[in-house]
Amino acid sequence: MSNSAADPSNPRFAWREQPRQDPRKRPVNQRLHDFFEIYGILDEQTAREQASRCIQCPNPSCVSGCPLCNPIPQWMQLTAEGRFLEAAAVMGSATNMAEVCSRVCAAEQHCEHTCILDSVSEPVAIGAIERFLAEYAFQHGQISAATAPPNGFKVAVVGSGAGGLACAETLARRGCAVTIFDAALVPGGLLVNGLPAFKLENSVVQRRLDLIQKLGVKFQLGVELGKDLELSRLRSDFDAVFLGADSRVSRPLGIPGAQLDGVVLALPFLLQKRTPVALEVPDLDLTGKRVVVIGAGDTAIDCLRVALRWGARQALGVYRRGEADMPCSPTDYQSALEEGVQYAFHAAPVAVIANGAGQVKSLRLARTEPTAEDARGRHGFRELPGQVFDLEAEVVVAALGFDPKPCLRTGDFSELALNDRGGLMVDFDQMTNLAGVFAGGDLVRGPSLVLETVRDGRRAAEGILRYLAGQPAKA
Repeated sequence: MSNSAADPSNPRFAWREQPRQDPRKRPVNQRLHDFFEIYGILDEQTAREQASRCIQCPNPSCVSGCPLCNPIPQWMQLTAEGRFLEAAAVMGSATNMAEVCSRVCAAEQHCEHTCILDSVSEPVAIGAIERFLAEYAFQHGQISAATAPPNGFKVAVVGSGAGGLACAETLARRGCAVTIFDAALVPGGLLVNGLPAFKLENSVVQRRLDLIQKLGVKFQLGVELGKDLELSRLRSDFDAVFLGADSRVSRPLGIPGAQLDGVVLALPFLLQKRTPVALEVPDLDLTGKRVVVIGAGDTAIDCLRVALRWGARQALGVYRRGEADMPCSPTDYQSALEEGVQYAFHAAPVAVIANGAGQVKSLRLARTEPTAEDARGRHGFRELPGQVFDLEAEVVVAALGFDPKPCLRTGDFSELALNDRGGLMVDFDQMTNLAGVFAGGDLVRGPSLVLETVRDGRRAAEGILRYLAGQPAKA
């Protein structure tokens, strides 16, 4: 690192003189023994130098590559000049949860992948700079609990995940009285009930939850929509409603032996030892065991890395395609390899084999070969006849992705119109066909990225405010 930041007035060639520098990683022998985040935060000098690598494209492809359409070049320029609070404020125009988004978004597959420098050098370290700015804003008091005067309107937000929190905070800052309802006993949705802490520490989410409570938002937990909570009651008691609950189910492992003791779905597996709520599967002791995870998405990689931290002797992933077709974050995959994760490629599960006690003994796999690429550029595959082999395992985790949970169709939920994907139909403001009822995230688009749910929640909040502007407040 040099002693002075690159000259921000002439950034066009700074990327040639200033190599990309990512945040420092904690050593493997440390991080395998805990669940703390593995990356540090850039210091001010390095953040300025890295931001100076941005060449300020006239048509920035990084913006279109970001699910939030974040105005990246603007806050890059401000960061290069050392105007960090101004940069954080500009960044906040696209998200009010930057400290979360910057940790869970695979920037190398979105904004950094579309950075023009990616074709000639290394892309700008957008994700690392975003995280630096988010933390800088908190440390220097820019993220406060200031609100507008109460406007008399009450809004119900169903779901305390990223979308619900983003919606609730936006509304509370504008003077609305907001109550968040959630079926879980621990708020935070999949941010705390689905992501391992080495990707997003609980303290980061809790800091945001504390802030939202300081804004006056109330939480009612352990109440389930359609069971303890009727839409008609919400519409009667509140001026507007936002439906933003996580709504996804794990894809089952549809092969013989899938019901054996030791076969677990990914989400319950990740929740082991992480939640105080009783789970549908018994507590797993992985000490000294061989764990095989089926799949190659982000959740599969999370499961493998978690297994090693829980003392597994071996953590082996299996994938029916090749390494180049893995849908997971390349950065997370590389970290997993560093930690000892292994992968068997071109292998498709055909059965789970039991031992004499009805427990998992091994996973039987068929060898596969690639076929033509699909529309997304990913190869298909076919099983090779007669070529099967067994992998010894005591635990098999199915991380095959998620499907949308069918929308409630009882009572007045049946009045909500559905889109062609089976989710709730909404307009540009995220309002459903029922006046004053808004929705976003999984309930609308199916299993969604965190950034997509944040975008939906913020857009719904603005739509709610426009809707309320023409309505009298309820007593």
